[in-house]
Amino acid sequence: MSTPRTSPWPLVALFTAGCLAPYLLPTLVGRLDSGLPLSATQAGAVGSALLLSSAAAGFLFASRVDRIGARRLARVGLALAAIGYGGAALTGAVPAVVLGALLGGFGSGTLTAVAATRIATQPDPHRASALGLLGVSGLAGLLYLTLPHLGPGHGRPLLALALTALAVWPLTGRLPAPAAAAPVPRRQRARRQRPRRLRPCSGLVLVSVMPCWSLVQNSLWGVSGRIGLTQAHLTEAAVGVVFAVALGAALLGVLGARALGPRLGRALPIGAGTALIAGCVALSASATGPTTFAIGQIAWNTVYPVVMSYVIGLAASLAPCGRWAVLVGSAASLGTAAGPLTGSLLAARAGFPVMGVVLAAVLLLAAVPMTAVALRAAGRPLLPDAVRRRGAGVRVVEATPDAPPVPARSAFETVG
Repeated sequence: MSTPRTSPWPLVALFTAGCLAPYLLPTLVGRLDSGLPLSATQAGAVGSALLLSSAAAGFLFASRVDRIGARRLARVGLALAAIGYGGAALTGAVPAVVLGALLGGFGSGTLTAVAATRIATQPDPHRASALGLLGVSGLAGLLYLTLPHLGPGHGRPLLALALTALAVWPLTGRLPAPAAAAPVPRRQRARRQRPRRLRPCSGLVLVSVMPCWSLVQNSLWGVSGRIGLTQAHLTEAAVGVVFAVALGAALLGVLGARALGPRLGRALPIGAGTALIAGCVALSASATGPTTFAIGQIAWNTVYPVVMSYVIGLAASLAPCGRWAVLVGSAASLGTAAGPLTGSLLAARAGFPVMGVVLAAVLLLAAVPMTAVALRAAGRPLLPDAVRRRGAGVRVVEATPDAPPVPARSAFETVG
């Protein structure tokens, strides 16, 4: 017996609702700056506090999703997101907005923890994570096209987050309750956890590096709107169009990653992709015109979700229970949380171009251990002997004179 797998579509919806806040970070921070009596640094600090609350929820529920029940925990997260973001959208008092952002961020982190845990139990975690990235990129792109036409004020992006949480609620009925999670026999659980040396070490390295990797992305993302407005001399509507096109390119990137699958392994997409992202970060931060700004943003947003999908798949492969996937996602949220404030401080003290160079250097340094983890994980035995040891739902047929041999291709197809 094994833990029952969930249909990927409720997980895609949960992933979308949980990750939408970081994707809307530039417009959210910009609206807080322009719609409330806050400076740019203070608005970035509010965005960082929202994402830090999200990371705290991920660490809290990393190993408790199955115990509490995916359905119950998802509904709690959706309720917190709807109440927190909705309340912050309907008030102009700064303390109430901050409190609502913290509450909504905790709800978003809870949704991401549930989605990551259940995605790790899917037959193909990379495919499920790619679908989730497709969902959040598509919805965020649509909102970037729509929000500038709905009027000014800080409430519009927050209200969009609240309405997304309410829209996802009906799909939670397909998630397992605590009683529905079948217990895993002790013998099979021991088989799944057998490579003890690789997984904890690799998981800890990945968890320790992901905050830096994510911090770079969101340091630039948090100030991208200001770069477009002040340095590239674009209007808010034009910046929204660039972001929408960039997120549309992200859809194409994720589709390409999904079609490519594991053919190139994980080390090459993660290592080379991260190096390419570093170049895009430096280019975007130094943009002084619309063309350079658009090229940098589109190229960056095309590559980023591709690398992220492989990182999620790598984390999911380290533990079938999904613990490392949640911890890696929460560690990424820590970097995401520090991103807006870090980007604002670097931009204020050194300027956007110097900020881009510093962030690119940090990203290149982070690429080294991430690639090493991917290479080490790829060195694990993946042939039928290892499959039989893990007992991952593969039918084992003993060789007897009366039993016909099982074709090797059909065995691999079952594993895949």
